Amino acid sequence: MMTLHPKVIDLTLGRVERLLAALGHPENGLPPVIHVAGTNGKGSTQAMIRAGLEAEGETVHAYTSPHLARFHERIRLAGELISEPALTALLDECVAANGGEEITFFEITTCAAFLAFSRTPADWTLLEVGLGGRLDATNVVAKPALTIITPVSLDHQQYLGETVREIAGEKAGILKRGVPCVVGPQTEEGLAAIEARAAAVRAPLFTHGEHWHVWEERGRMVYQDENGLLDLPLPNLPGPHQIQNAGAALAALRLLGFGVVAAEAAVTKAQWPARMQRLKQGPLAASAPSVELWLDGGHNPAGGEALAATLARMPRRPTHLICGMLNTKDIGGYLRPLAEQTDSLTAVSIPGEKNTLPAEETRDAALKAGMEATTAPSVQAALDAIVARDPAARVLICGSLYLAGQVLKENG
Repeated sequence: MMTLHPKVIDLTLGRVERLLAALGHPENGLPPVIHVAGTNGKGSTQAMIRAGLEAEGETVHAYTSPHLARFHERIRLAGELISEPALTALLDECVAANGGEEITFFEITTCAAFLAFSRTPADWTLLEVGLGGRLDATNVVAKPALTIITPVSLDHQQYLGETVREIAGEKAGILKRGVPCVVGPQTEEGLAAIEARAAAVRAPLFTHGEHWHVWEERGRMVYQDENGLLDLPLPNLPGPHQIQNAGAALAALRLLGFGVVAAEAAVTKAQWPARMQRLKQGPLAASAPSVELWLDGGHNPAGGEALAATLARMPRRPTHLICGMLNTKDIGGYLRPLAEQTDSLTAVSIPGEKNTLPAEETRDAALKAGMEATTAPSVQAALDAIVARDPAARVLICGSLYLAGQVLKENG
């Protein structure tokens, strides 16, 4: 499948539109679509919306990327992960319809997801943008029910632009004429780009800080919009940044007409692996029962800041990072916020990933950020070394969703 097109990422809609036409335009037969773009928080926000909808008895299709351990995690049909045989059959059908034309891996799998969604009854379809928005393969739905843009920051500059304004402009490409858009917290320049696009297509915005507000108060989460105030538990997904993600999810659910039942479920029942996920079971956890073991897939400067803020809120405990990153990421920007919250970093290369940053380069970047740093040949070796010198530590495996996926796969 990866030989379908010479470029793994090549942003254009032409190939997807051609294949969807050959498949009979399944994108026109989806249940109402909620389309989510943004740099950080897309997956968490989508998971909260799904939890809220399902608590109301609604059935939900969901498309996310990338996967962590197994590819079929990307496609959820009416609440259940698609089976491997069903996915294989859909991909075979798409490859046959494509007739040997060039197409990327993400494009053909997006078409397979649309095919599955169009053939299985459900009440809603949640679509997470793969990269950007304007030219992303998911951006072929003419009239979604709702769009969402989570916080925009610097990431994937080689594809989306060098400034937050340029990147936000690409994300805002999912806005459609007359379709409301929930806007999460943004920088001034990011919001300006989103507002410009909204004005051009006459899309009503429902913006954080103007139309909706969310904050923590006395160990609870308070959400407020023109329909009133909600007093809710803190999100079950850890980290102070999840409050703003929950706010966007609640804004979306309220715009769609759902009430307190959906709101409470959104913040208490969402599941989203590798976002400050505590690992308590599996071979890796069993090999180090005395440590507090965590996993996080954040990988850009905003992800590093969110992770540092999460660690700052946790009970103080010696904290050691096991970190592997891709060579396309701003490693210095990711590590700098973490330096004050951690005691050491052990760098690893991501196994089986050709774009991995060598462990030695990750170590050197950590030293430059003021961290105590070394290397290890594997996550297990790194964990063993940390346990040997600090058996009651907190250990956080971080730096990449690809590394997180490997860990989840190996940890069962």
